[in-house]
Amino acid sequence: QVQLVESGGGLVHAGGSLRLSCQASGTTFSRNAMGWYRQAPGKSRELVARIDSGSTNYADSVKGRFTISRDNAKNTVYLQMNNLKTEDTAVYYCNSRRYYSSSAYSDYWGQGTQVTVSS
Repeated sequence: QVQLVESGGGLVHAGGSLRLSCQASGTTFSRNAMGWYRQAPGKSRELVARIDSGSTNYADSVKGRFTISRDNAKNTVYLQMNNLKTEDTAVYYCNSRRYYSSSAYSDYWGQGTQVTVSS
């Protein structure tokens, strides 16, 4: 059974920084694409950043401010968030995606961690 446990959320002033962590168990972590999504109140869940086979991609709104990284030895993925803005306020979810083919995959989700940025 795949489990993803997030940590590192909290309350920060605009311009501040936070680092989110997500530790995975029950899966071959190094083979999975890992990502961070977020969902703000009244909005749909959106991709923030993804890392897969060493390549990364980011939502335009966080480029230059957020950095995703992974430590396969620790089964952990990180999201370093700098220069936070009030619009970054959301629940952040860790995602692990296991591909079976180019078009078939399974998604696993963490429970979410709240990030609140105050002005």
